[in-house]
Amino acid sequence: MNNVRTVSDTKRTFYNRHTRPINTIYRRVVEELMVEMHLLSVNADFSYNPIYALGVVTTFDRFMQGYLPEQDKESIFNALCQAIEEDPQRYKQDAHRLQALAQSLPSKDLIGWLSQTTPTDRDADLAEQLLGIANNPNFKYSRLFAIGLFSLLELSDPELVKDEKQRTEALKSVASGLHLSDDKLTKDLDLYRSNLDKMAQALVVMADMLSADRKKREQRLQQSTTKVTPPSINE
Repeated sequence: MNNVRTVSDTKRTFYNRHTRPINTIYRRVVEELMVEMHLLSVNADFSYNPIYALGVVTTFDRFMQGYLPEQDKESIFNALCQAIEEDPQRYKQDAHRLQALAQSLPSKDLIGWLSQTTPTDRDADLAEQLLGIANNPNFKYSRLFAIGLFSLLELSDPELVKDEKQRTEALKSVASGLHLSDDKLTKDLDLYRSNLDKMAQALVVMADMLSADRKKREQRLQQSTTKVTPPSINE
């Protein structure tokens, strides 16, 4: 008997957990992330790790910027994790731990650690995870894992990831140390950065449309409430 959860099972669980409607522009983002997490969760070679968790949290936070109502974001994220039978607090705690770690390390030290050339004792759990990834020929690479790696570099040195040459060299070094395809890593991150730009542009357009619509409503309201004063009989 096949008990593997289906995408439909995951979506059903999600919408049972988060029952409020999702704003149109963000619905595709949420469902694509949901499907991606689902497909990884049912893959036999996939195993959870904190870098993947950072990738999930970063992707959600970046693509859900500007979401209203703001308080719904937590419910949506929690439902995403619960839909694949995971603990959202685990994701958040691991992501925050790695964010703080990356911000405290010079980029040179972080790259050396991620590429397995200069180990450090700063985080024993992460060190063990990195070693396990490097030594696992069946490690299930994912776009979300790549985003987690990129987020670490970005938090450590925002200027480094903006410079194409430095960014490319850093990613090649990390990919080599972890035995990942640097070509795949680079392509996934180029697409991620491109999609962030597109989302930002879409939000600007949406904000302009909402602003124009609000002004029109205000003008109509003002016109409807303006009373014409009748002329005086003495004029």
